[in-house]
Amino acid sequence: MTLQAMTTKEVTKKVFNKESLFILDVRNESDFRDWKIEGENFSYLNVPYFDLLDGVEEIMGSIPADQEVLVVCAKEGSSIMVGEMLAEEGLSVSYLKGGMKAWSEHLEPVKVGDLKDGGEIYQFVRIGKGCLSYMIISNNEAAIIDSTRMTDIYLEFAREKGAEIKHVFDTHLHADHISGGRIISEKTNAAYWLPPKDAGEVTFEYKPLEGGTDVTIGSTTINIHALYSPGHTIGSTSFVIDEKFLLSGDILFIDSIGRPDLAGMAEDWVGDLRESLYTRYKELSEELIVLPAHFMIIDELNDDGSVSEKLGVLFAKNHGLNIEDENEFRKLVTENLPPQPNAYQEIRETNMGKINPDEEKQREMEIGPNRCAVR
Repeated sequence: MTLQAMTTKEVTKKVFNKESLFILDVRNESDFRDWKIEGENFSYLNVPYFDLLDGVEEIMGSIPADQEVLVVCAKEGSSIMVGEMLAEEGLSVSYLKGGMKAWSEHLEPVKVGDLKDGGEIYQFVRIGKGCLSYMIISNNEAAIIDSTRMTDIYLEFAREKGAEIKHVFDTHLHADHISGGRIISEKTNAAYWLPPKDAGEVTFEYKPLEGGTDVTIGSTTINIHALYSPGHTIGSTSFVIDEKFLLSGDILFIDSIGRPDLAGMAEDWVGDLRESLYTRYKELSEELIVLPAHFMIIDELNDDGSVSEKLGVLFAKNHGLNIEDENEFRKLVTENLPPQPNAYQEIRETNMGKINPDEEKQREMEIGPNRCAVR
């Protein structure tokens, strides 16, 4: 058999379509345990590459002959070598092109809704990191919200749609991934908006994004209304778009709520988090469709690969929205926290413009799972 390459886009489609796939991950056990390719019908075998240098005979009995097999490593080199050995044994096998580094960077655009007079909203699913960003298009104008550092994907998508990027927003100063907002703004002359309470230490100019700000996209007046909603950060800002969608940033997710500790202020910000979720959001229509900036687990994906749910459903089912006792809530969000994101302090400083790591360093800073939620 001949070894084939499988792209991150092809793997993403298998995740969205809930297809079966057998993954042989040849990274170290700790790396695999910390972060792997998630799929509802995926099965796994983790055997470090160094254990296979003398051949794959010992693991042949653990690999199904009647199922598609994908070999995965950090960058692709080791998976090619192991994949070739498996192919020589007669298995139908592929390797992940670009490895887990490529998986971390893949973005898949999914249309999540129509807006007034022909406008559209797209969600960019960063499947390997659980990050979600957005593009709103109306009358050949576009706005981008919570972009990743893979800026070319947004620029090309806007070109394909015949839209000029006029505005770029970050709902807050991110600590889990490097924002592409400033770069997109520089390349397109778009206005770059940041919450001023998060931007006290930034080294560049921006437009202040505050509660009550309305920005219009296109001549059809699709209004993005900024709603101040602190808690994840002191400046965290949500958006109500077209009175139909609620972009919740890192405040509210489908199955969890945002963590308040990534700037070392958990005890101070937990009250803000509760007020945003239990008071400010309660005043909104339960018919609003929540579009968060992250998903935590693969089960949160809808059938088309998007991530969304009505606000009323989340108030009924999301545990983080149903804790009546304030002390219990405080305990949940200050004591029940996962490990902090890799290099989160350096990521914050990069997003402030204080440091400018090269591209490879930025990749290394972001490698690993999403850790923005209270679990």
